[in-house]
Amino acid sequence: MRGIEIKEVSKGYKDTKALDHVSVQFEDGKIYALLGRNGAGKSTMLNIISNRIFPDQGEVLVDGKPARENDQVQQNMYLMSEQTLYPAGMKIQQAFQWSKEFYPKFDMEYAMELARMFGLNTKKKVRTLSTGYKSIFKLILALSVNVPYLFLDEPVLGLDANHREMFYRILLEKYIEEPFTIVISTHLIEEVASVIEHVVILKDGKIVKDCATEELLAGGYRISGKKEMVDIWSQGEDVIGTEMLGTMKTAYVIGSSKEKWKKAPEELEVAKLDLQKMFIQMTNR
Repeated sequence: MRGIEIKEVSKGYKDTKALDHVSVQFEDGKIYALLGRNGAGKSTMLNIISNRIFPDQGEVLVDGKPARENDQVQQNMYLMSEQTLYPAGMKIQQAFQWSKEFYPKFDMEYAMELARMFGLNTKKKVRTLSTGYKSIFKLILALSVNVPYLFLDEPVLGLDANHREMFYRILLEKYIEEPFTIVISTHLIEEVASVIEHVVILKDGKIVKDCATEELLAGGYRISGKKEMVDIWSQGEDVIGTEMLGTMKTAYVIGSSKEKWKKAPEELEVAKLDLQKMFIQMTNR
């Protein structure tokens, strides 16, 4: 079976449980968003999958094989993270060449073309790069390694709007040309909403939502009106959050039916929920 399976994985740091018996699958050839507030366990999960750290319990399987200390499996995945794992004094072009030693399918020509497109001087040393260009350097590496499983942890940190848009476009072009598994961990939720196919949301080290993006968005509504009316109409719904302003109430629901809200009285204001608002309400409760 192709794909990544995380089975009952836990990881703790002193008094903090970063991951608490987490089980999730990342299927072959899909684009995922891994969402959560700071400290929810996103980076810990990605670091465990990529063998940078090890779980206290549980296991990770890649294409049915254990990922732990398995070099063959690790060559099939790449994690772009906040860390820059290249010597500070190394030139960008040298770093590209170095990457080919670890990832045989690394496309040097493509990396140089991306550097030109992003305006990255490949003769510069890693330590001289600004925050934005360090991110660009790491993105180019990630886009050029050509592995079946790509993990991007806050990939657009420090990038301006033009470069962010360029990155998403290039990523989608690459995916459409030959689908592979992409997991994006980001706080810029609305920017990735149109790109991703599946959402995994972490809260306090546990998964609170794991479903197709389209399915999640289809059933999300914001219901506003007099408290009594909102309470009646939201009864039996999966209410992920509420807000009060005087006698007026707003309820946020997911997994709901479009047909039901077509029949709602005029006194109720019914609107669709976007992914960011859903995320905020799910992780606030």
